[in-house]
Amino acid sequence: MITLVTGTTGQVGRRFVPRLITQAEGDERVRVLVRDAARGEPFAALGAEVVVGDLRDEEALSKAVVGADAVVNVAAAFRGVPDEEAWAVNRDAAVALGRAALSAGVRRFVQVSTGNVYGSGRGRPLTEDDESRPGGALWGAYPESKAAAERELLALAGGMEVRIGRLPFVYGEGDPHIANALPWAARWAPEQRLQMAHHADVGQGLLRLLYAPAVNGPVYNIADDAPVTTVELYRLAGVEPPEDLSTRTDTDRDPWHGIMSNRKIRRDLGFRPIYPSAWTARDAGAL
Repeated sequence: MITLVTGTTGQVGRRFVPRLITQAEGDERVRVLVRDAARGEPFAALGAEVVVGDLRDEEALSKAVVGADAVVNVAAAFRGVPDEEAWAVNRDAAVALGRAALSAGVRRFVQVSTGNVYGSGRGRPLTEDDESRPGGALWGAYPESKAAAERELLALAGGMEVRIGRLPFVYGEGDPHIANALPWAARWAPEQRLQMAHHADVGQGLLRLLYAPAVNGPVYNIADDAPVTTVELYRLAGVEPPEDLSTRTDTDRDPWHGIMSNRKIRRDLGFRPIYPSAWTARDAGAL
C-alpha cells in the first residue's frame, strides 16, 4: 500500500507524515509531494518516497498518484494569501488531485478541510450534518474554497472513497498558532470561545479516517473536548490579557460560533483526544 500525502511542509503536514510513517507495516509505504527537493529531505530520511512537483501542475499530480492506494490531501492556502491563490490551491488543485487519483485507481482519498466551512453559527455545537452557511467573522475565500472542494470531491463518480476531516484551530508541538492568534483575539469578547485540536489529535483523527474499513458518512469533525475562552488563549500564550478585555462585549456574535461536536468521530471511529483540552497539553509540556 502506498499513501501519498500533500501539503507536507505546512504546520499540519510536517507533523502528520512522521506519525503516518511510524504506522507503516509490511509493504506499506509513504510518498510525499513537495515543491522543493531540499524540503523533502527530512521525510526521505524517515523512509518516505519523495516526488518533486507543484500541486497545481497536473503532470506532477499524475506522477505523484501512480501506484498509490490512498491519498491524504493536507495542502491548503490559508490566511494572508490572495483570494485567487486560495481558490487555486484549496479547490482547483484539490479537485484536480482527486480526479488524478480516481484515474490512477486510488481507493481512498482523505481531504483535510476546516470547520470554518460551516460559516455562521447555529446556537449549538456544529455537527457533520450541518450545511455550509456563508457568513460569520471568519468567512472568506479560505472556507468558501474549502467548502467548494468538499462538494466537488464528494461528487466524483467511481470506486474511490472520499473522506473529509474538518479541523478547528490546530496547535501544539512548537506550532506558533496560539501566539499568532492574539491579534485576532484583540477583537474578541473575553468569554468568546475557540474550538481547538492538538497536532497529536489531528494526527490520530486523520489516521483513523485513512485506515478505518468503513465509516458512517464521509465527513468527520476532528476536535478536542474543551474549547478555550479569549482569556485562556492569552494565558496559554504566556501573555497577560489586555486591561480592557473585561469591558468588551460582542452581543452580535453567536457564542457557539465555530464550536464543533466530536461525538461522531468518537462514536464511529473510537477517537479519544490525547489532549482533551489545551490545558492538558500545557501541563504535559506539549504546547
